[in-house]
Amino acid sequence: MERLFEIQQRLLSYVSTDFVRALAGKIDWNSRLVGIKGARGTGKTTLLLQYIKQKYSRQPQAALYASLDNLWFADHRLYDLAETFVRSGGLHLFLDEVHRYPGWSRELKNIYDDFPQMRVVFTGSSLLEIINAQADLSRRAVIYHLRGLSFREFLALETGIEFDAVGLEELLTHHVEWANLITGKIRPFRYFNDYLRYGYYPFYREQPELYPLRLNQTVNMILDVELPQLRNLDVAYVPKIKTLLAVLAESVPFTPDISKLSRKIGINRITLIKYLQYLEQSDLLLLLQRKISGVGRLQKPDKIYLENTNLMEILAPGNTNRGNIRETFFVNQLSDYEVRLAGQGDFVVGGKYTFEVGGKHKNAAQLAGLENAFVVADDLEVGFGHKIPLWLFGFLY
Repeated sequence: MERLFEIQQRLLSYVSTDFVRALAGKIDWNSRLVGIKGARGTGKTTLLLQYIKQKYSRQPQAALYASLDNLWFADHRLYDLAETFVRSGGLHLFLDEVHRYPGWSRELKNIYDDFPQMRVVFTGSSLLEIINAQADLSRRAVIYHLRGLSFREFLALETGIEFDAVGLEELLTHHVEWANLITGKIRPFRYFNDYLRYGYYPFYREQPELYPLRLNQTVNMILDVELPQLRNLDVAYVPKIKTLLAVLAESVPFTPDISKLSRKIGINRITLIKYLQYLEQSDLLLLLQRKISGVGRLQKPDKIYLENTNLMEILAPGNTNRGNIRETFFVNQLSDYEVRLAGQGDFVVGGKYTFEVGGKHKNAAQLAGLENAFVVADDLEVGFGHKIPLWLFGFLY
């Protein structure tokens, strides 16, 4: 355990708390078992280390961070670590990359049951199964999802100026006031295109020139390692999933003909839909339906997008037309809401609000007769009436 404390101290000496993700303020850190899921590269490790640095700087032995892909765990059990930590007065255990440890859910359940005085926070892949794991933690763990940076968070990193996040209804009602407040301090268009190209994953700041390479490696790690490990996928089928992702990336936004697509990839219909869901669970795709249905897991999507605009730059550099970018940004920033395709207009959010996404000169003709309908316009700094700047939706989280 001394070795793990040494690693923790070294990591804490390098981590900065100048900027902390918005999710940190929403997590109930006092819960006995907290899980943080998210795609590789979204900043889960940094989130844990920042909290330890802020909360336990005067009690360094009360908190312990450990990454479960560390070689230390090759001949040490997680349960034994927790027991030793509790006996030495430990209060808060932070476990990173739990999916890299065989039997993680069973041992976490035992730790939760046997050491009620200790709080545990764990992180894992966005593919992490909480309910269908070896031990069901759904009644014990409070689960959060860490996504990539919002445009608001990107601006805070780039400028040092932080604005509060705004709820959707507040934005729709008072978007002019919010836009005036923000543009009074910064010029959003100075940064917006940079965000769309490389601002979603926090590691862009480390070596900007290597960002495309690192993002490509991140995608390959998800496909080559996490999918086989966490979905019991035969590695022989990974090339087919890569082919599927490549085909979709060149065509998004994609209205799928499942039969035609299954023939092209060389897999049957049910397997194809399952693979699409895996890619969505991996935070690589966004699958939208026109109607929210309770039919079940194997419902085919009506339209497919890449999960964020940065992925477009590496997976589909020839398909980065502005209309595609606009829609992808809009759907991505509204991922905390129920988004479906609209019969009239582009999207319906929360079953209540209809949005048409377009350029600066887009009008509301396609929304005629609809209540709670809005035009979302690119290249517009401040809106008016029911016409709202696209960039402003980047302030929802």
